[in-house]
Amino acid sequence: MPEDQHLEYKRELNDTLEKEVVAFLNHRDGGQIHIGIEDSGERVGLTDPDGDQLKIKDRLRNNIQPSCLGLFDLVLENDGGKDWLRLIVASGSEKPYYLRKQGMSPRGCFIRVGSAAEPMEQRQIEQLFAARTRDSIGRIKSPRQDLNFAQLKIYYEGAGRPLGEQFASNLELLTEEGEFNYAAYLLADRNGTSIKVAKYGGTDRVDLIESEEYGNCCLAKGTHQVLDRLDVENRTLTRITSKAREQQRLYHPVALREAVINAIIHNDYSYEGVPKFELFADRLEITSTGGIPQGLAEAEFFEGYSMPRNKELMRIFRDLDLVEHLGSGIPRILQAYPKSSFRFTDNFIRMSFPASEKGSEKTSGIDGTTTQKTTQKTNDTTQKSSEKSSEKSSEKIIRLLREQPTTSAADLAASIGISPRAVEKQIAKLREEGRLRRIGPDKGGHWEILDPESEA
Repeated sequence: MPEDQHLEYKRELNDTLEKEVVAFLNHRDGGQIHIGIEDSGERVGLTDPDGDQLKIKDRLRNNIQPSCLGLFDLVLENDGGKDWLRLIVASGSEKPYYLRKQGMSPRGCFIRVGSAAEPMEQRQIEQLFAARTRDSIGRIKSPRQDLNFAQLKIYYEGAGRPLGEQFASNLELLTEEGEFNYAAYLLADRNGTSIKVAKYGGTDRVDLIESEEYGNCCLAKGTHQVLDRLDVENRTLTRITSKAREQQRLYHPVALREAVINAIIHNDYSYEGVPKFELFADRLEITSTGGIPQGLAEAEFFEGYSMPRNKELMRIFRDLDLVEHLGSGIPRILQAYPKSSFRFTDNFIRMSFPASEKGSEKTSGIDGTTTQKTTQKTNDTTQKSSEKSSEKSSEKIIRLLREQPTTSAADLAASIGISPRAVEKQIAKLREEGRLRRIGPDKGGHWEILDPESEA
């Protein structure tokens, strides 16, 4: 694939990195920089990819203004035994971005034009600066300053990233005046933000069965609570035929997880609105405050171009393995549901996912009679939740890989409800125990189950 307005190749890490990143930050679509690849597209690899990753993160943190933390993602790739880096850069909402040493001038501000990073004209710089967003949650002062972050610290420790004394500054939880901002408020142990989950008996909002609120705590904890609740509601349907038992969840688990996290992380909290999750007899609706970010077209939204509304939350959710890569959420949802599942207004985005076939419907057997479909879950959702939680993560991985040997670590994580890093650790353990074997390369290969059940 040749270089274009969205793609830049670099044989090695060099002095022009910041310039190229600034150009993509100022471009409405963002873009990608592939390091370890010739201009021709040939992969030459990197001798020290781990060291290069540390250098890139440090240089982008220190050499670009405004802060671009939360707006870029680094992915280590390997093709044919050669390591190279994919640097994904989102379009920023605080344009113009510029090189710290050169300042907000044509020598410091660049924008992607075709396959090159071109200096911006002074007039364009001034226009962008005049329109710069000032109401982001990073700039809004928290309504409370007596904030504690014990829950956030626990999640970071669980992800293997313990927080130091300067975590508030490092995670951009402070305003320019040094006070806690609204991002800090959302991530604090106690706050006034509560996410609503409602369940209705029919297909409209008349017969309300349950209404629960999850929140008033660290947003990461609230996100896990919502994911757990919807996972219980996402029961498994079973259809028994003459040949096999066919199982299907009410909602695609990977798409559901992505939709929940997208709604929470991209919600416009500057208006104090919160996401809403509504379960109907025939569908699930997820509504988040704020339409498509300004400067991003609907077609670009569906193609996965990323313009994070809350870059502070995006950065933290990535640290905690709740988000895989920038711009990956919507394409993963579209693998399971059509674009018509989305509805946009000036102030809201609503996703509507139809439920799979109900267990009461019938299907014909091989002998011409009808076989009643049954549900895997009983009406007692508490019992189901208990049985599900008692199953070890390693056994869930074995079960899912037996059903679909090509399932990725990210999809396993979404289905099980743990981080991709935890999945990788479980897979490594299963391989050491001789229960799991990889057949073929990381991309394009599959897993083989070696336990007695698979050989029976």
